[in-house]
Amino acid sequence: MELKKNPNIAVGRNSSIYFAIGINLMLLCTLYGFEYKTYDNQDQRLDIIQIDEELEEDIPITNVTAPPPPPVQPAAPEVITIVEDNEEVEETVIESTESNQNEKIQDVVEIDDVFVEDIEEDIEVPFAIVESVPVYPGCIGNRNQLKKCFNDKVLDHIRKTFKYPIRAQEMGIQGKVFVMFIVDTEGNISHIRTRGPDIALEEEAKRIIGTLPKMKAGRQRDKPVNVPYAIPISFKLE
Repeated sequence: MELKKNPNIAVGRNSSIYFAIGINLMLLCTLYGFEYKTYDNQDQRLDIIQIDEELEEDIPITNVTAPPPPPVQPAAPEVITIVEDNEEVEETVIESTESNQNEKIQDVVEIDDVFVEDIEEDIEVPFAIVESVPVYPGCIGNRNQLKKCFNDKVLDHIRKTFKYPIRAQEMGIQGKVFVMFIVDTEGNISHIRTRGPDIALEEEAKRIIGTLPKMKAGRQRDKPVNVPYAIPISFKLE
């Protein structure tokens, strides 16, 4: 015997419609809950009461005193008396201080009374054109021979006193340092200036040039002058 279901009493026949209606109702309730606003009437009343209390403060009344009246100036006298002045006044003549061609000069300054002081100027004459080049100790000969001897002695001095800086060796720094110095009027080495790739190399170049010996100063027109000299020093790692 087979059991048959009655289609009129099927429970799950409209379940999808009921489910959609329930979802919509829940969404409407949730949206209403988010949009619902409440106001605290008690806080508003307190704020109004506080504002009223602040506005009802009494403003103190101050007494304003008027400034005193200006002083009364004395009236001018009605009768004016004229006093006669019979005293004679001597006029002073102001003489002009300007001189003219007819006046003679009283004080005459003689030429012997004028002292002219000679001011020595530090004149620099380049090494290539100076009349008498600085003489390195031990150099002899004419001008060209003294110039060649000076160059050779300076290079020989650099080779003997050269020391490669340790920091530059560790960092692999090498390059060429241009050195310029002056042989002054006393024959001393001064105003040493350097330009190179690293400060360690520049300091070593200054030390080398600073140990040059005292020389015979260069001369221009039989007067000692400052003679600038420039030389490059190469630092190379093998």
